[in-house]
Order: sequence, then C-alpha cells, then structure tokens
Amino acid sequence: MAGGLVARVRAVRYKVARVSPLPLLVRGGIFLVVLAGFLLAYPVQMLAPRSLLALAVAAVLPAVAPRRLWPTFAALVTVGGWLLATLGYDRPPALWRLLAVATLLYLAHTLCALAALLPYDGLIDPDLVLRWLARAGGVVLASAVLGIVLAWLGGLGGTDGTQAATVVGLLVAVGLSALLGWLLRRR
Repeated sequence: MAGGLVARVRAVRYKVARVSPLPLLVRGGIFLVVLAGFLLAYPVQMLAPRSLLALAVAAVLPAVAPRRLWPTFAALVTVGGWLLATLGYDRPPALWRLLAVATLLYLAHTLCALAALLPYDGLIDPDLVLRWLARAGGVVLASAVLGIVLAWLGGLGGTDGTQAATVVGLLVAVGLSALLGWLLRRR
C-alpha cells in the first residue's frame, strides 16, 4: 500500500516538473477574469470575507478544470450575482457594468476553450495565445459597439423605442438561432 502511494506521489511530481509556463498563465488569466466578473456582478453588500473566499474557490474551479462543467458553473454564478444585485438589492443596471460583465463572461469562456486545448507540458508559441486574445478582443469590441448603438437606438423613441429595440433584439436572437441550426445541420 505504501509503495502505491509513493508511486502516485512520484507521478504527480513528474507531471508538475513538466508543466510549461504558458498554459499556467492562461489558467491564471481564467482565474483573474472569472474573479473580476464575480466582483463586478455581485453587490458590495454581499462581499464579506466568507463570500469572497467562496467566490475565489468558484473562480479557481474553471481554471483547474476548463474541460468540465466548471466554466458553465462560473458563468451561472456570475449571472446569479448580476440578478441578485439588480433584483434583490435594487442596483440600477448601468450600461458600463453590463458591458464589463458581458466582456468578462466572454473572455472567461474563450480562455477556458483555449486552456482546454493547450497541453500542460507542450511547448507553445506565444503568438498563438496573442492571436487568440486579439480575436477575442475584436469580438468584444464589436459586441460593445453594437450594444451601445442598440441601447442608444432603444432610448430614442421613448417607450416606443424600447419596444422596437426589444422586437429587433428578439429578431436578431431568432435569426442567430436559425443560423446556428443551419450551420449544425450542414456538418
């Protein structure tokens, strides 16, 4: 029994010695982005030391296991914090905060996808990660500009503008769903 335990400890030491720094940096980025999303989404009244520890543990989980259900769990915890802040604590939903939380959710998602592909012990070109982050930055920028334009257009017509923006948003969501369904069938 002791021989099996010693063999496991040696195997873990061997794996840890082979870890390359770039996958660790990506996983550290996941932790920081998820934690920043939590801190931005949750109301300040909820950020006691115990809850901060729980949020830090929840931010570590997708960094440790990006191929599992933990990235989805972290996204749901972030959205739950946003809903708790806006509905439970009556924090008005500011556009900058909404864009920041959406940006952090997307960055966490794309970093988890990248970390799931990177081997721990692989020699990885830093340009790969930089191109990945540049593409994610382009998506974030385009989404933010589109969100700001739609929010501005929604405020133009008073209550009629809000209804028009809601209808346009629903049409865009249905169109994107149809496009994704068509793309999946094409495979």
